[in-house]
Amino acid sequence: MTSSLVFLGHSTVLLDLGGVRVLTDPVLRGRLTFLRRVAAPVAAADHADIDVVVLSHLHHDHCDLRSLALLGRDVPLVAPDGAADFLRRRGFRRVVTLKAGQSHTVGAVTVTATPAVHDGRREPFGPRAAAVGYLIGTAQAVAYFAGDTDLFAGMRELCPDLDLALIPVWGWGPNLGPGHLNPQRAAEAVALLRPRRAVPIHWGTLFPYGLGVFYPGRLREPARAFADAVAARELPTEVRVLAPGSRLTWQP
Repeated sequence: MTSSLVFLGHSTVLLDLGGVRVLTDPVLRGRLTFLRRVAAPVAAADHADIDVVVLSHLHHDHCDLRSLALLGRDVPLVAPDGAADFLRRRGFRRVVTLKAGQSHTVGAVTVTATPAVHDGRREPFGPRAAAVGYLIGTAQAVAYFAGDTDLFAGMRELCPDLDLALIPVWGWGPNLGPGHLNPQRAAEAVALLRPRRAVPIHWGTLFPYGLGVFYPGRLREPARAFADAVAARELPTEVRVLAPGSRLTWQP
């Protein structure tokens, strides 16, 4: 069965695996706190009929409550340990939380939480929940959604037969804080993971109001720098740089 994804920008990816539609860290709006969307808007068809949403952590650019509300209060949410009360108090009725190593099944897809090196506290005064990534797979194909993370022990052993890695290569501003991968460290993650294909995420979508004119390269350069760094290592992984709204299909 053909698998596919649509990169919707930042860390939001629509995966279709085994006919199950999985949406990662949905940010579907044009504005988010002090950030504005500088990429093409998200098409309504790309967040319709979602079978499950996976949330990597509670930061505003990964857990946007208004975007989740657009999907409906009954959309199934898989979230990290410590996030359940926060989400249920905001009216979301179908919440499953996972610690690293735990799994949840939706149709043909199994979602397994993985470690992440990142502070999952919701700023400024929100709860502190874990930060995780996810292995999202069927019997035919497995994708790794890293969420936000730095390199961590055990990354090499996450999955011996990985079809796709969704790898963060930057952030949302001119500088990159701790707990993130830059293009070179993202290439090191690919060297550890050895996926058949990799798609850079967490770049080129959100930027603080008024700063884009001063740092235009931060919107375009990280994904290409990542692809170049993977190529320089002569890794067998195929890197596909997708503009927001672009689709990739593959045969497992």
